Amino acid sequence: MVILPIGSGKGGVGKSLLATNLAVALAETGRKVVLADLDLGASNAHTMLGIRTVSRGIGTFLSLPRMKFEDIVLPTEYDGLSFIPGDADIPGIANLKAAQKRRLTRCLEALQADYLVLDLGPGAGANTLDFFLLSACGIVVTTPALTAILNAYLFLKNVVFRLMYATVDKGSGALGVLEEMRRDPGGLQKAYVPRIMEKIGAVDMVSHAKLSAVLDRLKPRLVLNMLEDPADADKMEKLRRSAREYLGIELAHLGVIYRDELQGVALGSRIPIVRYKPGSVLSRAVYRISDKIVSAPPVETANEGWPAPPETAESDDAGFQAAESEAESDFQAMRRDLEDLLHSGALTTGDLVEAVRTQQLELATLRRENAILRARLLRAVREGARA
Repeated sequence: MVILPIGSGKGGVGKSLLATNLAVALAETGRKVVLADLDLGASNAHTMLGIRTVSRGIGTFLSLPRMKFEDIVLPTEYDGLSFIPGDADIPGIANLKAAQKRRLTRCLEALQADYLVLDLGPGAGANTLDFFLLSACGIVVTTPALTAILNAYLFLKNVVFRLMYATVDKGSGALGVLEEMRRDPGGLQKAYVPRIMEKIGAVDMVSHAKLSAVLDRLKPRLVLNMLEDPADADKMEKLRRSAREYLGIELAHLGVIYRDELQGVALGSRIPIVRYKPGSVLSRAVYRISDKIVSAPPVETANEGWPAPPETAESDDAGFQAAESEAESDFQAMRRDLEDLLHSGALTTGDLVEAVRTQQLELATLRRENAILRARLLRAVREGARA
């Protein structure tokens, strides 16, 4: 099972929008998908799926020790997609105790599915960070706004330090270095991870090797949402450079999503945008992200419960270049649609829009089918090589 935690440094950046629609898009490829609403303080993913009320969820499960986890895994109207509600109405559920978190984590990891999509709460609380670290390749959603970019960086920084503390042993020299910096006002805030690693390497080579291994495998993936202009995509490159220089990690780029007013209409109708308007600019972007995830070659299970970062045909540099190209392509598509609507008198506006959307949907479907066939071919080649 591939775990896809989706987090953000702040609220309002479209994290739940991506989680819900990505889960639907993945299920459309024939995979078995589970969407879990882990925004336990303000769970609302059920509304985006068109589920008006939920009678049980994670809060119920954790409050009733004898309740079976499968009783809160609910079917949806979308083939292949199951849903686990969060139960925000239960007081205190946002602040999980350690035993509750372990119990929930064991149940989530034991699910029988191809993909587990985790819609996490915003910010960098301990529970959110731990759920994000269920995968080495979690997805971070942000927008071009300066505050959102800054919060995405701070979220990644908290992820790195949470991982470092979880990796080093008690009483080790590495933990001593981290604790010394933590006691210094502003020590961890000002320190760069590469510099911290140098200090750890000078006193504890064993921990240095362990930390180097997990940090090398930590490869969060970025999604830039609510674009207005192709130039906004450049901001992701700045975030990537900061993560490499100051946090010592490499980021991958999953893609960009333009602001689409149809999302508000879809949300009001309680229908995921990929079903409400599959040919919309927003839906095409979600399908593109889904295609990248599905087409990634299968990976071997790695040590400590972490999957190895997905290998792609593109390098990280190529991935960021592709994101810029996608941003420009979507922008041009939006402009062409607008120009056609302004200048064409042969068809009604409704007829014309529907024709354009249908063509775009057909193209997106062909690309998706091609990605699926490519993934199957790569899997067959690998299995043949092993045999």
